[in-house]
Amino acid sequence: MGLARTVKAGCSYLYSTFFKRPEKTLEDFYINRFGRVLYSMFFEDYTRKIWGVHPSEISPEWGAQRVKELSLGKALLNVFIPQREQRETSLIEEFIYPKHGPGQFWETLAALLRSEGVEICLNACVTGIRTDGGNISAVELADGSQLPCDAVFSSMPVKDLVAAFENVPDEVAHIASSLPYRDFITVGLLVDKLAIKNTTRLKTIHDIVPDTWIYVQEQDVRIGRIQIFNNWSPYMVDDITKHVWIGLEYFCSEGDELWTMSDTAFADMAADELRKIGVLAENEPVHSSVRIKVKKAYPAYFGSYAEFGKVREWLDRFPNLYCIGRNGQHRYNNMDHSMMCGIEAVRALLDETDKASIWNVNIESGYHEA
Repeated sequence: MGLARTVKAGCSYLYSTFFKRPEKTLEDFYINRFGRVLYSMFFEDYTRKIWGVHPSEISPEWGAQRVKELSLGKALLNVFIPQREQRETSLIEEFIYPKHGPGQFWETLAALLRSEGVEICLNACVTGIRTDGGNISAVELADGSQLPCDAVFSSMPVKDLVAAFENVPDEVAHIASSLPYRDFITVGLLVDKLAIKNTTRLKTIHDIVPDTWIYVQEQDVRIGRIQIFNNWSPYMVDDITKHVWIGLEYFCSEGDELWTMSDTAFADMAADELRKIGVLAENEPVHSSVRIKVKKAYPAYFGSYAEFGKVREWLDRFPNLYCIGRNGQHRYNNMDHSMMCGIEAVRALLDETDKASIWNVNIESGYHEA
């Protein structure tokens, strides 16, 4: 950053410490915790890259759930006292990570369920929700079949869930249909090496940089984040002494230029962006690539979200409906939050209690990792 910019950022942070802004938007949230200078450097453009709108148009709830209580002061404290007991999750240095990636967790769970006689229907598109006497009685699938049910645990997007009901109040239907989302594309590239070097004291295999992911704030490239899978687990790569497997993350909207680009063109564009910002050398070859598109990956906190409470109130009127997970609650939940939602939903079903504990997941200042 340089001395002058560091001093300017420090003064800006001190000013924000003593003169707090009313937190009406995500911009206010970030400035209060990091100062305007650091906000402009690291948060403003990156947030716009993620959501497609300026932070001044986004609810501060997103920051409260994603950043929690992290601030510049706590980040600096973590540098000087890294082993203190209460650490910020945003600065955590260790994860318990499955050997073959997080999908392995759910593959194992599915196998255990099937061994107990549970039938799992994959790729079954829900098109209708049938009700009887105030309860959900059946779920209708795209092939016209119906599955009778005693209870429904829904992690599908709230927008689609409400649309599947009959006789939805006009106001609820309008709010739900207008809920904003951000779609997501990731492309994996297999290369021999990265141009960036390991300048830390951390020892790594083949002296690769130790990062698991790197955020890209630059606005002259569209990539938002880089994952280095070698550092998540060595079993994610065929040979970690010869290859680096990286994942590039892009935030987009379904149907836009990025979404409609061909897989080959997208991989070429992604590799060119890495060369532009110096992560790959100009002559570094890409041996193979894979591209995955995810609809409604990020429920957004602007637009009709301000009235989401009315949708939640209407959904909670169905005693045997339990909304769980990121899309099920239109909330920026991490995987641990989503699993906790499922646990709380089962407890609510078995104990016949209200659903407050489910909706209260991820509104506290801490995380559930232990």
